[in-house]
Amino acid sequence: MEKKKMPSTQDRLRVVIAGGGTGGHLFPGIAIAEAFIEKISDCRVLFIGTDRPFEKSILAEKEFDHESIFVQPLKGKTIWAKLVAMAVFPWSVYHATRKMQRFKADLVVGVGGYSAAPVAIGAWLLGVRIVIHEQNILPGMTNRLLARLASRIYVSFENTKMPGDSKKIFLSGNPVLSKVLAVAGLKPHTVNTKAPRLTVLVLGGSQGAHSINMAIASALDDLKNVTGIFFIHQTGKADEMDIKTTYAKYDVACRVAPFFSDIERQYAQADLLICRAGATTVAEAAVLEKGCIFVPYPFAADNHQELNARALVKAGAAGMILDKDLSGQAVARLIRYYLANPQALTYMAKQAKRFGRPHAAEEIVNDCLTVLKKKQLLAMLFLGLSTVRGKRKSQGF
Repeated sequence: MEKKKMPSTQDRLRVVIAGGGTGGHLFPGIAIAEAFIEKISDCRVLFIGTDRPFEKSILAEKEFDHESIFVQPLKGKTIWAKLVAMAVFPWSVYHATRKMQRFKADLVVGVGGYSAAPVAIGAWLLGVRIVIHEQNILPGMTNRLLARLASRIYVSFENTKMPGDSKKIFLSGNPVLSKVLAVAGLKPHTVNTKAPRLTVLVLGGSQGAHSINMAIASALDDLKNVTGIFFIHQTGKADEMDIKTTYAKYDVACRVAPFFSDIERQYAQADLLICRAGATTVAEAAVLEKGCIFVPYPFAADNHQELNARALVKAGAAGMILDKDLSGQAVARLIRYYLANPQALTYMAKQAKRFGRPHAAEEIVNDCLTVLKKKQLLAMLFLGLSTVRGKRKSQGF
């Protein structure tokens, strides 16, 4: 299909993705950026966010332009730190505004994170259209503040509540990276009801999750004599050697790494996920129809990970163990159950599919283009009215 170019005051559409800092904000932004370029080949995309090494390295790997601004977070900080953050905020807005002026932005897409706020406010001052995307069921502080400035609010969960005009809310789902979508529909090769085999993918985010790692290590003692289980375990750097040693001690088949850059390949082979309940992981598991045992990060802002997980648990699409209840015995019991009852795992995966929105990024991009067209039509109408009034005035009316 021929890609159409979006009319713009410049020679090509220019989109700013604002926010990031963590994978939960950054990866949906990358998915949206990929969808813009897929839709409009000569579209230019600029990420404006933090100078965190994680954010910079991921965007460099993806070959996206990235600029950072100096901005300080407010949430969870001391009174003094909040005062400092508020004092430097005007400079952050000014800095972001200058970057957007040089880039000649047509649209700003806020994806959450404290660095999105000065960019979106700067866009508002410049008259640039703003849309925001909320990944979690409970909106973050930045998106709650920006909701009234946005022309459209994209949400990932049906029950997400945002302030302002409800007519601006668009249920899009959470965009998933194209490389993950590429393995959607592939069935794990390990499921065989005559000779049960279960591949368990353990994820704790890019840095790993110590409590999950320790629970799995404890569970291996209980599972050491159980045949038909294979583990794929992303440990993070800190626990890598201890976890590798534990698997070797109990002679349990595994693939262990601090981080999997080819996470889509690991997903494709997995029957069951044991993982945190960050928005990106939840979206990926749902799109790929994977049964999950969620262990929400207990210190997530506003406990949003537990709320994300409960939405799926309530629908029978996932299981959950709270971090305070996490133990090797609890994990081993669930693994044994799903090994013996593959039909229960199949049911959970089918329920998870209801939450999957594989076309989220594409739908967001299509709607963004509609938002921009409305802006152009309004501008043309305003210009037309101004011209008519000017003529009438010159003619003495």
